[in-house]
Amino acid sequence: MPVFLLRLERGDLFTDDAISAPTALALYMQPLLLEEREEIVAAWSSELQQPPKAGQDGEDDEGTVLSEPKETSEITVTENGVPSRTLKPSDPTGYTVFGNVYINNASDAVLSASQLSGGFAAKLAQEGPQVLIIHTHGTEAYTMPVGEEYVPSDNRRTLESDKNMLRIGDEMADVLAAKGIGVIHDRNLYDYPNYSGAYNRSLASIESYLAQYPSISFVLDVHRDAVEDASGNEYKLLCAEEPNAAQLEFVIGSNGGGLSHDKWQENVKLACAVQENLLAKYPTLMRPIVVRNSRYNQHMTTGSLLIEVGTAGNSLEEAIIAARIFAQGFAETIQK
Repeated sequence: MPVFLLRLERGDLFTDDAISAPTALALYMQPLLLEEREEIVAAWSSELQQPPKAGQDGEDDEGTVLSEPKETSEITVTENGVPSRTLKPSDPTGYTVFGNVYINNASDAVLSASQLSGGFAAKLAQEGPQVLIIHTHGTEAYTMPVGEEYVPSDNRRTLESDKNMLRIGDEMADVLAAKGIGVIHDRNLYDYPNYSGAYNRSLASIESYLAQYPSISFVLDVHRDAVEDASGNEYKLLCAEEPNAAQLEFVIGSNGGGLSHDKWQENVKLACAVQENLLAKYPTLMRPIVVRNSRYNQHMTTGSLLIEVGTAGNSLEEAIIAARIFAQGFAETIQK
């Protein structure tokens, strides 16, 4: 029993079966269910592997929501005790600079400012869903104030959807829907119970959505970052102009790793356009864009962005405020 309770607390019961700790506990507490454990686990695993299916009533399944316009509530930020910084480049050395946007090309792909001239390729469709919000690492979470902590599924992660990245996606979807943009928010978790392979699982869903809804031109994979100094001290990042908002960062994939991704510069163009728009009002909201070798599933459209909303040290409220500001600027950019 002590070992069982320890495994329950860690959330790693029956990890090979891909069932959650609460489900495992329910099996143990009900003798009739326990007798049928193998059949239940088989059915549960089969259900987890099913791709999203389209519905006719505004929902595709429990994890996918076709967003409707909603009124957003005021957010009161409670200090969480994590020291803060505002990151802003002061020297263009080592960056590709396009307008007011700094780009850190950490990939092996060649990138110059001349490649970024002209408008971005992705355009809003006239009908149907236009934007897909997805979370490859949906369990990522923030540092909550005392008394508002979540139940962790791992370090700085939780299955509580009102306190992990699903909440941030909800906030973005609400703003975009209010601007008249058709949004599908995929609220499935691809990094639980297994973190490894999350990008492959989210790719399968992106492919399914694009096949079912060819009207989708923009795919937002919403994450949060983690920032520490050389001594391992954690920091939260805040916008100077809106000190209750977390800083954000675009991470753009390329073909530098050798995988096919011929139009990756179009995603960089989109990121630059959105960032330029946001910087006009909030000069420190966005950190420099980072280009990396991995594709991050961004080869599926020319309107794909991976956005880091704050860091693990930020509070949930700071991330929500930043997410709303981003969504407003993103909507303005793609509706021009």
